[in-house]
Amino acid sequence: MKVPGFGVLPDVAPDMPILIAGPTASGKSDLALHIAETQGGVVVNADASQVFDCWRVVTARPSQEDEARAPHALYGHIPWNADYSAGHWLRDVTPFLEGGARPIITGGTGLYFMTLTVGMAQIPPVPPEVRTEGDGLSLEALLETVDTRTRAGIDCNNRARVQRAWEVQRATGRGLADWQADTPPPVLPITSCLPLVVQTETGWLNARIARRFDKMVDMGALDEVAAMLPYFDPARPAFRAIGVPELVAHLTGEATLDEARSRASIATRQFAKRQRTWFRSKMRHWHGISPIH
Repeated sequence: MKVPGFGVLPDVAPDMPILIAGPTASGKSDLALHIAETQGGVVVNADASQVFDCWRVVTARPSQEDEARAPHALYGHIPWNADYSAGHWLRDVTPFLEGGARPIITGGTGLYFMTLTVGMAQIPPVPPEVRTEGDGLSLEALLETVDTRTRAGIDCNNRARVQRAWEVQRATGRGLADWQADTPPPVLPITSCLPLVVQTETGWLNARIARRFDKMVDMGALDEVAAMLPYFDPARPAFRAIGVPELVAHLTGEATLDEARSRASIATRQFAKRQRTWFRSKMRHWHGISPIH
């Protein structure tokens, strides 16, 4: 299978699902769209920031023009004030594996891909009061009470992941790692799909990240964030999308646009670095592909 920008990819049966993981700004959405256009299929979102209905530009969701070129699903389908987890996503993506157009699942949220191909523990829901308690704690305070086994398996710099581990332990009295050890079989075994992970050179990716922020501003990211400013709550998942806090700081007079651009670029580079580290650790057996540049 020859794809512009990526060269020759492994051949795959026309009905086999394709998974495309990769760091932010690596070109995975364009790759998924090309496959859907030329070989058929529906592009299915696997990015935690792109599920919310309030963001299109600031999270680099596919444009309306792209969505018109091929079917897309699970983009912007969740209200901005809703909680949304990997478990919710697994429930939403499962119907696309049960018939119909071939799913081409793409995004940068590694945990989504793991719940799909490795399985997901059946953890009881966390009570709202526990989540509220966790929102009031610092990252360091959360980490202090997370068990050692769980800490060894999560990104301890990722507040959302740390708080999730803390909430599970606080609510159930059992560590997240212990729950995960009892994981049932996956919905989509890795042998039943073509798993691709985009591998990029750091300098090339950082340059794309810098250009993308300016492009977002030109396309209306400031207006998009301004429209949601009255509802801004940094504790809500929707408002943790990179670029949102930085543009909020600009809109409220706490930062110039240049400062917001710098902060967002730094945050995105750091996020991409964490993604690459995570993919190398968890997706060693996926097919690595690299953009041609």
